[in-house]
Amino acid sequence: MSPSDPVRSAHDRRQRRLLIVLVLGFVVFAAAAAALFDVLQPETLRIAVGPAGSDDHQVVQAMAQAFEEESRTVRLAPITTDGAAASLALLGAGKADLAIGRGDLAMPADAQTLAVLRKNYVVLWTPSGRPGKNARKKSTAKIEEIADLAGHKVGIIGKSGANVAVLRTVLEGSGVQPDKVATAQFGTDEIQKLAQDATLDAYLAVGPLDSRITADAIAATAGSRGAPKFLAVDTSEAIALKHPRYDAEEIPGSVFSASPAWPEDKVDTISVNHLILARKELSEARAAAFYRQLFAVRDTIAQRVAGAAHITKPDTEKEAEPSVHRGAAAVINGTERTFLDRYGDYFWFALLLLSGIGSAAAWLRRYLNRDEGDDDTSHRNRILAVVAEVRNARSEQDLSTSQREVDAIIGEILKGYDDGAIEQEDLAAFDLVLELFNHAVAERRATLQSDPTDQAKTQSPSLAARR
Repeated sequence: MSPSDPVRSAHDRRQRRLLIVLVLGFVVFAAAAAALFDVLQPETLRIAVGPAGSDDHQVVQAMAQAFEEESRTVRLAPITTDGAAASLALLGAGKADLAIGRGDLAMPADAQTLAVLRKNYVVLWTPSGRPGKNARKKSTAKIEEIADLAGHKVGIIGKSGANVAVLRTVLEGSGVQPDKVATAQFGTDEIQKLAQDATLDAYLAVGPLDSRITADAIAATAGSRGAPKFLAVDTSEAIALKHPRYDAEEIPGSVFSASPAWPEDKVDTISVNHLILARKELSEARAAAFYRQLFAVRDTIAQRVAGAAHITKPDTEKEAEPSVHRGAAAVINGTERTFLDRYGDYFWFALLLLSGIGSAAAWLRRYLNRDEGDDDTSHRNRILAVVAEVRNARSEQDLSTSQREVDAIIGEILKGYDDGAIEQEDLAAFDLVLELFNHAVAERRATLQSDPTDQAKTQSPSLAARR
């Protein structure tokens, strides 16, 4: 085998190792790029709301559009349901990340509040007593307070069972047995039917103070049954203490009409929040991102849907039900953890992992270069063999041949070092061998120069051959 054959073989092995390293590097880069792309993708949260066409549904649709236009971190995917109860059921089943629901409905065990969509006020009123021709002879003028509702019938706007439940809560809190009060429910599209029903002695609506439905109902009943008399929930604070999902509130005077003033003065009542809810399992980072983005685009949403103006932050100081999600609470209270706080442990783990990868890479390099180590040994052994040949060299030409061979070996060694196949400590062994070779060449050259006859003897066969 010629000296160039092992050199070529080692070069081919290095090329193969380089190709393997490039492929592995490409795989690692592709995996890192894919992970980064996934991290930078906006988070899509499924939000359940219903029914279709309701104020809640319109607000959520506008919210999703605003998030699509302005948010780089959060997107919303609305899921239309039959109502708040169905939305909460989807949340509880894990089929939605968020849901719109009223605070006094049956909640999933792990539901928590992200934001208040609106505050619903309980409005109770009775007609002043201008009955139509089909009205009962029994006058409603005797109903001066909630305690007088016993033995009477209340028309409830909205066919949800939640409004019936809130009336029962008000009656119980006011000392009236709910079973002594009859009720009838009307859809939000049955306001005129409600106003024309002469069997009703009082009315109940639950909604924001600027609710068109509540205002229309008051105006309709006033037109057919006389001016409204608003009934105060005098025990509102006691009800709120017993039922944390309700708050004691006041209805401002003239809020439903300025002329005539409906009501004439402020009226005590209770309220219940309409909430944007999430499961407790929703990560703090995702909940905080949604909360920040919601209030960043609230004005934009309010320009499209008036109801969005009622969106407010939840009260983190009140021990209400359901509790405020830790992600929203952290933003509200200014205790949100920084990026390093959240992922510091992951960074330490990543450092340990990188250290392990580095050790594995070093082992892999040694494994891939195991043949190179054999080559290094063979190179040193070859130089030692050349040293023995140099000591017996018969001419300067033999010395030059040996030096060229060693030069080729040195070139291969240096290339291996540049490629990382040879460690720094391995070069020390080559230094000793090369120093030995140089001494041998110098000694033999000095010997040949001091004894020309020895060199002439080695050259005489060639001279004879020329003759």
